[in-house]
Amino acid sequence: MITVFSGTNRKNSRTHLIASYIYTQLNLQTEEEVQLFNLEDLPQNFLQADMYSEEGQCKDLAAIQDQYVLPANKFYFVVPEYNGGIPGALKAFIDACSVRKYADSFHGGKKAALVGISAGRSGGLRGLEYMTGFLNYLTINVLPNRLPLSLIETLLTEHVLTDEAAKKALQQQITEFLAF
Repeated sequence: MITVFSGTNRKNSRTHLIASYIYTQLNLQTEEEVQLFNLEDLPQNFLQADMYSEEGQCKDLAAIQDQYVLPANKFYFVVPEYNGGIPGALKAFIDACSVRKYADSFHGGKKAALVGISAGRSGGLRGLEYMTGFLNYLTINVLPNRLPLSLIETLLTEHVLTDEAAKKALQQQITEFLAF
């Protein structure tokens, strides 16, 4: 199973538009089950001092982990650049899921693809580098073709991805990811 993550809890984000596009393309191109999880749907109470113990993990977060993380063998992260890095909500989510059923969560040779989103010129490259580092630490194999999408507003028309070069780059990454 593949889980696509819209990597911000910001409402109505451009990140979610790109994650939804990837989700649709994956469903058209593979028979493998594909799910989409939007970090907007994280429970409000998951971030707490007790989240670093299995007993203290929020029950709603455990249900998300059971549906979207544990059964997946591949992850597709669409991540906006926040202050030269990634959203804290995404890192906290991964950390919280690493407490319960550690070996089966974001570990154990699973695979991931990364897409960076930014309003500026970098496409979130610093965040993609940072994320690659900690995913590798967790023994997740990251597809070498990490795709930065810069100047995201110029790639969209009325909240739809219309830029042909961006679509082509995403298609190349999707093709590589499915063969990965």
